[in-house]
Amino acid sequence: MSAVEGSLATPPGLHRVAEKYGDGAADGSVFIGRRLQPERYWERSDAGPDQKALVTTRILRLAGLQPSINAGEGLDSFERFIYIHGTNHPERFPAHGSCGCIVLLDEDLKWLYEQTPLESQVWIQQDPFDFQAESVFA
Repeated sequence: MSAVEGSLATPPGLHRVAEKYGDGAADGSVFIGRRLQPERYWERSDAGPDQKALVTTRILRLAGLQPSINAGEGLDSFERFIYIHGTNHPERFPAHGSCGCIVLLDEDLKWLYEQTPLESQVWIQQDPFDFQAESVFA
């Protein structure tokens, strides 16, 4: 699947953490346009099982490092606003996806956020990784 703009696909390959948002934000905090909102997702008027997918708790904004894969016109991870962020539907995790972002549960996301400095590199693997394959260690 191609990860072009509008595809809702997660772009594969090598990225860097370009921006971070949410230092000290409460679990379940909602971000719109990377701006922290006053209500957590369960406090909003649209709360419930039909609530649209929201960006919650923390944001690690990714920038692609591979031209024609995740960097460049029409498929750029940074311009597509590809994040690692929290979910407002933890009961559906990991099945409840996003629009190309990587979604984590709050505890895992907070740990990753604290452990990952800006400019850290992130590899996004689309297919299962075969650790037993001889070529992996060659």
